[in-house]
Amino acid sequence: MNIRTYHSSDVVNETASPNQYGTIKNTDKIYLENNELEDIKLEQTTIWSFPKRGNWSTHKGNFRGNWAPQVPRNLILMYSNERETVLDPMVGSGTTLIECKLLNRNAIGYDINPENVQLTKQRLNFEGSDSNVIVEVGDARKLSKIENESIDLITNHPPYANIIQYSNGMLEGDLSNISDINRFCDEIELVAIEFFRVLKPGKFCAILIGSTRKNGMFIPIPHMVLDRFLRVGFVLKEEIIKQQHNCGSNQYWGSRSARFNFLLIMHEHLFVFKKGEKNGK
Repeated sequence: MNIRTYHSSDVVNETASPNQYGTIKNTDKIYLENNELEDIKLEQTTIWSFPKRGNWSTHKGNFRGNWAPQVPRNLILMYSNERETVLDPMVGSGTTLIECKLLNRNAIGYDINPENVQLTKQRLNFEGSDSNVIVEVGDARKLSKIENESIDLITNHPPYANIIQYSNGMLEGDLSNISDINRFCDEIELVAIEFFRVLKPGKFCAILIGSTRKNGMFIPIPHMVLDRFLRVGFVLKEEIIKQQHNCGSNQYWGSRSARFNFLLIMHEHLFVFKKGEKNGK
């Protein structure tokens, strides 16, 4: 069987512009009629809140647990330039790849679940920029098709252990089937190792992760994941608190929170990591 090795040159056709990250650049084109430029506002604080989920292009909120498109949109505009290559190794319903296509970024997307890959391909079926978007079945712990230091930005929204089981225990290797938090973090560390390998020096990796409760006690999964990413060599640039809205489980847990004296978890942590330059910066 022939295994293709991806390098940034496979998906990048020209050199990215040297514009400063963190602002909407004149070269950032938006490729959709109802995707108006004036609606784009980059976040400026460490609290992000999107009461109204973006529904432009082919974005839909019917995939349980997928992040609002405002999240990857901000990350892509803040931490990459046009024609650079973005990696999302757990694509889910394709939110990040849709944004890459709209914002003229090349993208590589994987998901361990073939059904998610098919769904993502369907949602990428629209007229957009001429960016190159690749999506296929793959495991974020085994990015062997991607060469060392070839990716410009990584965005990742993993499952929060087994809070939502996407394959109902039927798919081997699915992180959402892991109930043991320490084992889950061990697997996330393998993901972090691969992220560090494929990311270019000086570039950024962002991960959105939330906490849970077990036996009434708060389990700070984000802090445990943060430790694993720092352990493999990343440095923390930003810690962002993302407020949660329209949680489907609130109706169930709302009445129980008062009865059993616990607070509903209504936030997630968005960590932005940097891989240091080879000169140590």
